[in-house]
Amino acid sequence: MASPTSPRTFHVKSFGCQMNVYDGERMAELLAAQGMTPADARDDADLVVLNTCHIREKATEKVYSDIGRLRREDGSSPLIAVAGCVAQAEGEEIMARAPSVRVVVGPQAYHRLPEMVAEAAAGKRATETDMPAEAKFAALPRRRRSGPSAFLTVQEGCDKFCTYCVVPYTRGAEISRPFADLVEEAKLLVEGGAREITLLGQNVNAWAGEDAKGRATGLAGLAAELAAIPDLARIRYTTSHPADMDEALIAAHGTNAKLMPFLHLPVQSGNDRVLKAMNRSHTAESYLRLLERVRAARPDIALSGDFIVGFPGETDAEFEDTLRIVDAVGYAQAFSFKYSPRPGTPAATMEDHVPAEVMDERLQRLQAALNRDQLAFNRASVGRRCTVLVERRGKHPGQWLGKSPWLQSVHFTGDAAIGDLVEVDLVEAGPNSLAGQPAG
Repeated sequence: MASPTSPRTFHVKSFGCQMNVYDGERMAELLAAQGMTPADARDDADLVVLNTCHIREKATEKVYSDIGRLRREDGSSPLIAVAGCVAQAEGEEIMARAPSVRVVVGPQAYHRLPEMVAEAAAGKRATETDMPAEAKFAALPRRRRSGPSAFLTVQEGCDKFCTYCVVPYTRGAEISRPFADLVEEAKLLVEGGAREITLLGQNVNAWAGEDAKGRATGLAGLAAELAAIPDLARIRYTTSHPADMDEALIAAHGTNAKLMPFLHLPVQSGNDRVLKAMNRSHTAESYLRLLERVRAARPDIALSGDFIVGFPGETDAEFEDTLRIVDAVGYAQAFSFKYSPRPGTPAATMEDHVPAEVMDERLQRLQAALNRDQLAFNRASVGRRCTVLVERRGKHPGQWLGKSPWLQSVHFTGDAAIGDLVEVDLVEAGPNSLAGQPAG
């Protein structure tokens, strides 16, 4: 490997959830503030940051595969930094197995990335995986620019300890960022061009703090304060936990006009024995009753969820309960996965693991039902008039792409610009998007 030199260009590649996307954006801002220039492709970058996700199976091995692909034809490599949850969980192993990696930084320490890169450029290898999240957010610079839709992390970590999940071990305990800091950052995002803000957290509805008058408040109170920002048109939040869906937040869906009619609320399984084995705090029935209260507050709300098939010990009959809850809810969107054991989690040591071919068959059946309901929801939207937030140009002349209030992708042709809110009549539905035409 050639002797290190100070990188002038960088490329950040983020995997996984929206939280990682947010973290990747903040890392890019930190590097740009040091005078580095972003490169569109990693082959053109002096520094490549792999911002990793540890949720899915073989996540660590995929990191090594990506590291290998960074090697160039002349045998050289860019300066490589591995960030995110795999870095947190596997930092020492990465340093031992991949000599080309010069920096390993966990998700609570990436505010130190510029100084760690400087250390690496001076010939040292730098590792940091143990810093409190409060220090990270206090050290990050103020945000000045954004697109029409922006992410804002309000809460990090998880205290739920679902038996299949590594998040409590890679992101730490639940913490909430201070109310005033979030309001200030939201205002800066709006000043920088954001018309929509999505509030992020591992359990975003666990956010709690004190408002400007020192009163205890939850996510509903924070959303109400953000709704007072004049040029902010839309507020969303993800990912929620059923245990933290309080009555104030449910009511906010009916009273806060800027809070969009969309709720991502994972259930994971429709069977109570499986839910208990997962250490989920709800039952199938309590989850359905919760959704009834949400729909009573906002009848047109679009619902989204997460599902795991093939959790250890799951029987055919228990899987059928998951299909029944899908039929009962009618999800507008959903994410579904085969169970994969994560090292260090209780589920990884459980017996009666479901054969791969059985998980494959169950996943196909589940996804067929979810795709059916997503198409049905989109078709039921035809004839509606709604506001679309324009996010980018389409493939055809004069075509624009954006999101409906229900987080559907909508394309239309007409006079518009990125960031505009355009009244559109929805005229045609497909499984993944809708066609619209400007109203009038």
